[in-house]
Formats: sequence, C-alpha cells, structure tokens
Amino acid sequence: MHRRHLFALLTLPALTAHAFAADAATVATRSASPTPTGVPMTDASRSAHAFVNGVSLYYEIHGSGRPLVLLHGGVQASEAFGANLAALAAKRQVIAVHLQGHGHTPDVDRPLRFEDLADDVAALAAHLGLKKVDVMGYSLGGGVAQQVAIRHPDLVDRLVVVSQVFKRAGWYPEVIAAFDTMAAHAPTIAQNIAQSPMAKVYPDVKWEALLRKIAELESRDYDWTAQLAGVKARTLLVFADADAMRPEHMVEFYKLLGGGRQDAGMDGSTRPASQWAVVPNATHYNLLTTDAVAKAVSVFLDR
Repeated sequence: MHRRHLFALLTLPALTAHAFAADAATVATRSASPTPTGVPMTDASRSAHAFVNGVSLYYEIHGSGRPLVLLHGGVQASEAFGANLAALAAKRQVIAVHLQGHGHTPDVDRPLRFEDLADDVAALAAHLGLKKVDVMGYSLGGGVAQQVAIRHPDLVDRLVVVSQVFKRAGWYPEVIAAFDTMAAHAPTIAQNIAQSPMAKVYPDVKWEALLRKIAELESRDYDWTAQLAGVKARTLLVFADADAMRPEHMVEFYKLLGGGRQDAGMDGSTRPASQWAVVPNATHYNLLTTDAVAKAVSVFLDR
C-alpha cells in the first residue's frame, strides 16, 4: 500500500481506474470454482485455515512439487499476484497465504509486525509438515519474507523479495510521507474500498482497522542490514525499473547479499549466489499485472 494506492483510493470511489479494482473485478465467487486468487481449484488444489499463534491463517495450495510460500502486499491478498501465481503453480506447490487481517484471515488483537507475520508463516509450514520451503513476498509480503529468512533460517531454502526495501529509508521520500499520513486518511480510504469489487471478494475485512495497522507498521523505522548479512538462503531480488524505492537502495540491497562486487568471469564461476532482476516498463503498482515476475523467478528457482 503506497503513494499511488493512497491517492487512488482517496479520489476514485469505485476504484475503476485502479489496479485494486482491475484485480478484484476478475475474481469469481467460490461457487463458480475459482479461488480468490483467480486460479481455478483442481484436484491438486485446496484451501483451509490453520490456527497458528492465535491467528486463523487462511491459505491455498495450488499445484504440486517443491513448496513455494507466496506472501502478498498490503491491503490486497494473494489475488494480487495475478497470472504469476498460475505460472508458478505450473511447476511448484504454491502455498498462497493471507496474512493477518487480510483476505480471508481474520484480524486479531495484535499490531502488524513483520516479525510476527513471519512467525505465522513458519508456524504454518510446521502445521503442514514442511521442513524446507522457498519463500516469495511482494511489497509488505517481501518484508515478511525477509523476516522468515532471518528468524527461521533452517526453514528457507531460497528467498525471493519483490519490490521491497530492507530499511525504511530505502523508499522515496514521497512514499514515506504517504505512509506517515495514511492513518489520517484511513476512514476515507476504507469507505472507498467498501464500495469496490474487492469488498465483495473479502466482505469480512475491517478495512479501516487494517489501514490503520498498516500505517502504524509502515511508519516505524527499521533497518535489517545486520540481520540480512547473515542470511544463507540464496536470494533473488526483483524490482520494477520505475519502482517506489531509490535505485541506490536496490544496488545496496544486492551488494548486501554478496552481489555487485566483482566481474563474474567468462564462465560465470565467480558470480554471486544471489541474483537481481529488473522488470522494464513497470512500476511498484503494476509489476504483477503480467507474468514477467514469474518468468524471472522460475529461472532462479529451477537452477
């Protein structure tokens, strides 16, 4: 949930010109067989709730193969991944989680914290009997994914962070300013969402409360430099070429993971374990509207 999201929700009561509406309008009801992600349920797919850490955590499983936990951004739930989810599920067992207060996971009397949300994900993996998973998160979910790798290093094999910073100062100043004023606009934004197709998909979400919790989370300062330096999971960073964070931060993130330090050599033998991808002609807000992210991620996960 960032600056363009905030302005769009304030100015477009029906959200018809916003990506939220475009995504939500494509979602059919469960009686028509698709899930809220827009991916049809098959014999290999199921959805359920797991009671972990006091949270009734909703999740869907699509496809089969090595498990890949998918973590959405703020306000939306897993439908935000669009065609990327189906593309990834073609080869993997994709576990699409709805984080606390989002989608079909009810809120609880607990503030939103990246660390707590990460612990919920780890508890879900234990609930499912998974000892090793790959984790991919977008935006707010990318912060959660980082914390899963930091706090539960034995669980994460490969980590994919999509369009997210590792410290708050990485965002552009106007994005930080939008975070800092989000709580004041929460009632208006919530009213607009309540009139949108998304509200029909997720009728039980308490929109104003969720927005206030996201605002409080994103207004807190954080810097995970020291913690990420110890992460052993091979990591892929994915950004839009016109993303919401400063390009210097993207480079800093990649270097923190061991990249950008030397030439890879003619045979690539000295290339770093972690990778960096930039999607052209994309922004933070439309990065997931095609399957471009899934294509980059699939190459990374298959190697």
